[in-house]
Amino acid sequence: MVRRRIFGAVIAAVIVLVVTSVVGCSSVDEGPRQALERYLEAFDAHDVGTAADLTDNPDLARADIDRVWQGLAAEKVSSASGHARTTTDNADIDVTYTWTLAGGQTWEYPATVKVAKSTQGWTVRWASTNIHPELGRNQRLLLETTSAPRATVNESDGSQVLVDGTLIGINFDAEVAAQSGDVVDSVWSMVAALRPYAPDLSVQTITEKATATDGAYPIARITEGQFNRIRDQLAIPGVVTNEQSELVAKDPQFAPALLSEVRTLVSDEVEGVAGWRVVTTNSHGMQTGILADHAPQPAPAVSLTLSRSKQNAAQRAVNASGRFPIAMVVLQASTGRILAIAQNPLADRQGSIATAGLYPPGSTFKIITAATAIRKNMAHPDTMVGCPGEIEIGPRRIPNYNRFSLGTVSMLQAFAASCNTSFAQLASQMGPSDLPDTAAALGIGPDYTIAGLTSVSGSVPIASDLVERTEDGFGQGKVLVSPFGLALATATVARGGKAPVPTLILGKPTTVKGGDRPALAPAVFTELRSMMRAVVTGGTADLINGMGQVYGKTGEAEFAGGSHAWFAGYRGDLAFATLVVGGGDSNNAVAVTRDFFAGLPR
Repeated sequence: MVRRRIFGAVIAAVIVLVVTSVVGCSSVDEGPRQALERYLEAFDAHDVGTAADLTDNPDLARADIDRVWQGLAAEKVSSASGHARTTTDNADIDVTYTWTLAGGQTWEYPATVKVAKSTQGWTVRWASTNIHPELGRNQRLLLETTSAPRATVNESDGSQVLVDGTLIGINFDAEVAAQSGDVVDSVWSMVAALRPYAPDLSVQTITEKATATDGAYPIARITEGQFNRIRDQLAIPGVVTNEQSELVAKDPQFAPALLSEVRTLVSDEVEGVAGWRVVTTNSHGMQTGILADHAPQPAPAVSLTLSRSKQNAAQRAVNASGRFPIAMVVLQASTGRILAIAQNPLADRQGSIATAGLYPPGSTFKIITAATAIRKNMAHPDTMVGCPGEIEIGPRRIPNYNRFSLGTVSMLQAFAASCNTSFAQLASQMGPSDLPDTAAALGIGPDYTIAGLTSVSGSVPIASDLVERTEDGFGQGKVLVSPFGLALATATVARGGKAPVPTLILGKPTTVKGGDRPALAPAVFTELRSMMRAVVTGGTADLINGMGQVYGKTGEAEFAGGSHAWFAGYRGDLAFATLVVGGGDSNNAVAVTRDFFAGLPR
């Protein structure tokens, strides 16, 4: 019995040995892979100490791994093991590393990690090539980045208007100023130095805010050229400067207010994608190789609809007089593209009056009244209408300018001579919404959301009251327009269809809300054009006759204490509206427009 038990035990032991042998043979790859996975898990978690301790040379591994994380400025890494080539005591296992580097770049590459069997089991055999196959001993990986140059902003004639440049930030540290002298004296000196470039700075406001601020309080930003001219004057206790990379105007005189708004809108779009590369360096910091190289990707240039030739001509025209605020808007009639927006310095002080200033349009609104009369078949250019020196409608007595009288004339003649009485009479016979409907069809009234531009086209309210409607008919009631809105109206006449949708930045569509009216019939535009041409050839705008085939309408809009001078129209594909605020005689607006056309390249 005892011998049998021994024999059975021996058999059992043999069976265990055989089974163990079979299992070991079938799992030769499991030992090294498990060791590698533990190492990779620690490596991915940026647990440098644990990862190093899972190698056969912890001190060297710790130094190498730490240098890699620092050199790459990595956010994270994800490692995946692949095919294993295993012998009895060694294994070469493929690994794919996917790094997320500073700036969000992704770098992926294959490597091979060696794992060896020792008396303690399977361990990662340390070599720098475990991290990257081309990383030598005592070398490190280093991430280098290269900023993409900012894209330029170009105008439609092809030249650059905003380019990559540097602005100088001027700041004031009250604590530093107090340590070196008197804070108020320093502020006075700083404001005096900056006055040519920042005329609205307040000594009191800066003093109060700077003394209540820890550190430097921002004052202004000026160009490098401006800073260089006053550098010595800004050597003041408490003044701190810093360079700021930004889009700057190539020509400071080219539509400065408009380009400031454009810069704010597109600043993020011109940055491009930074370039980056990973290099190897030796212990002395010298580059020894390039492992990855991605060139910067500049953003595409931003294209404006502005035309340098049109903008410069308009700017010179409005700058010719400094007596009144003057604004001018020029559109491409066929497309609605904004070619020029110009204001003289007096107008700039009042804000963006060219595109968002609302004023009574005076007789320029007779374009809308005449178009309404034609579309409703009330009158046509050859229809005879009365043009007395004054007319009484309800309780309102309406005069012509200086009470001139033409008797009975064609509507074309009344339009060319700008008879208030004729168009007041026509308007009195219209319905409450007739003028608003026509105005909307011509582009006045809708809300335009234009990328890079603040705009208001105008307001033409429904007029149930007879007197109000009558006054609206010659632009002296409650109707208000901006030069931008009036230019849209004349652009619509020029193109002979639906009102164009204005744009300033190509690729950024404008949204239009309200005023969705069908286009006027082609015959309305044909008849209206004949009347607008007569204004130039033998009417109130004959001052511009001879400057090409110009179509237009003048206006003198009265307000308490004076009147505004208007001229709006088109020549070819150029639609325009010119306003001289408080300028009186409409010939002043006609003269500005004449100077604009004279200044265009021939």
